[in-house]
Amino acid sequence: MNMKNVIYYFTGTGNSLAVAKKIAAALGECELVPIASLRDTPAIAPNAERVGIVCPVYFLGLPLMVAEFAGRFDRSNAGYTFAVVTYGGSGSEPTLRQLDGIIRKQNGRGLDAGFSVKMPGNYILMYDSPSGKEQDDIFAAAEKQLAEIVPAIGKCGHKALPRSLAGSLIHAIAYPWFVSHARTKAREFTVSDACTSCGTCAEICPADNIELVDKKPVWKDRCELCLGCIQLCPTQAIQAGPKTATRPRYHNPEIALADLKRSKK
Repeated sequence: MNMKNVIYYFTGTGNSLAVAKKIAAALGECELVPIASLRDTPAIAPNAERVGIVCPVYFLGLPLMVAEFAGRFDRSNAGYTFAVVTYGGSGSEPTLRQLDGIIRKQNGRGLDAGFSVKMPGNYILMYDSPSGKEQDDIFAAAEKQLAEIVPAIGKCGHKALPRSLAGSLIHAIAYPWFVSHARTKAREFTVSDACTSCGTCAEICPADNIELVDKKPVWKDRCELCLGCIQLCPTQAIQAGPKTATRPRYHNPEIALADLKRSKK
């Protein structure tokens, strides 16, 4: 093996990156690789003792970029392969099973283990993110979850993927809507005069879906719906309808803006 551990991650506002970094630090000898940096890589074939995939749950399923990554993931030289999904409300079970199914179809063998960690939900198009004590309690519970997950990964422990009939049924309804709308949903985003042309939105966009035209952001048609552009705009100039204007912005407090900019390189 050329490397002991590799973790591939996808993040929009930092929750999944925070989890990936903690797992990597605990395992040691671990390379963190942003999935966004591999969009044009035809095959991903890691040569490592442990290989992890860490990503958020979107509409009870995988981010589109992660689903595409899984379809190009070759685990023939990978040892123990695990996944950790972060979620705000529900949907971890069908998401892990979706990822396992794609990898199994590609390789004839799926995940050795799948885990989930609850983090603050931050889909600002639909609701406010938890704050204050509620947010602190979620982070504290996440630390306890990770304290159980990391030793299992360290021992290459196999863990059956959880099942949820209700989750599978909702996934069958919600996820196809997400797939059909995610790429073009950003057409509904607007930019106010508060925009300072700082370019933060374009720099952090994992899909390179934003470019500045006449010093204002313009969205193309490969949005991941991670909403990092709305959440991280320093002047809150980006909106998606009237409701986002009144909702507080969120990003994981342990993840710096520079970390998010590096999450596509």
